[in-house]
Amino acid sequence: MTTPTSRTVFAAAHVVADPRRDNTPGTPAALDWDTTLAFRHHLWSLGLGVADAMDTAQRGMGLDWPTTRELITRTGTEAKATGGRLACGTGTDQLTSTAVSLTDIQNAYEEQLEVVEEAGAQPILMASRALAATAQSPEDYLHVYGELIRQARRPVILHWLGEMFDPALAGYWGSTDLDQATATVLALIREHGPDRIDGIKISLLDADREIALRRALPEGVKLYTGDDYHYPELIRGDEHGHSHALLGIFDPIAATAAAALHALDAGDPDRYNALLAPTVPLARHLFAAPTYHYKTGIVFLAYLAGHQNHFTMVNGAQSARSVPHLVELFRLAEQAGALPDPDLAAHRMRHYLTVAAGVTP
Repeated sequence: MTTPTSRTVFAAAHVVADPRRDNTPGTPAALDWDTTLAFRHHLWSLGLGVADAMDTAQRGMGLDWPTTRELITRTGTEAKATGGRLACGTGTDQLTSTAVSLTDIQNAYEEQLEVVEEAGAQPILMASRALAATAQSPEDYLHVYGELIRQARRPVILHWLGEMFDPALAGYWGSTDLDQATATVLALIREHGPDRIDGIKISLLDADREIALRRALPEGVKLYTGDDYHYPELIRGDEHGHSHALLGIFDPIAATAAAALHALDAGDPDRYNALLAPTVPLARHLFAAPTYHYKTGIVFLAYLAGHQNHFTMVNGAQSARSVPHLVELFRLAEQAGALPDPDLAAHRMRHYLTVAAGVTP
């Protein structure tokens, strides 16, 4: 399938654990590399870009830095071979403590930036728990990010992840007042402009705030929605503009999302709306509080859809959602058309219920 032309779109991809190896909490991540990379080829085959080594891939929730580095390198090799678009998270999670200096944080970012650029990927400057814990003012954020933006070989994507996705990021950009935080990030973007900053991904689950930021951006700087609640209307846009996308929900609904974006390219907003509307209840349930456990639902849907043959996760995260939550997820996924083989999905759902709940449907 061809790449959508009217929007730049990345699906944030999950990783597939190796069920034969130890993936209990606190152990180094052990991945099934063949299946992990096959899923990225699936996304590219639909015309979507891949955002790798992001929170959907369990960064900070089980995916350690050595495994992340290997993931970036391996996915970069596959992207070069196939021509797939790739952006990768650049963070500071190799730091073992948040009790560090701004120099330590900058050095950690720089180490990861080199890995991402060597892989041929576009850097996404991820929100840093260490920076959130260490920075004393908005100026500290402007200093660290400014140095990284100047060093990057190509325009970067900034990353603003709300505390509903990671409580350790409360007060990011130097303030718990979102208006002040927005003013800081806008100052950063205006200083460096579109030659150095491709765009900013914002995941605050606040459509009005996203639209206001989008309208305030300098010309040529994209707003990548990370709003897994309001993505259809934000991507569709209004008379003043639209959002692009870097979304975790596009992992399980990739085929539907690609078809909807092609409808938008063809000037058919009614078909776009009809395709994406049934996916919204699924997304809202998937990303329900505690939102940071959404990865469990993502992997469960990949199992039901046949993209992997087991429901095992890095860090033992398959236990992070309840049986009733996953039963409702199955129902909503079926209604959304997110299960390409309904018979397989039903068989696997019955097997899961038998094993996890002692229920024989």
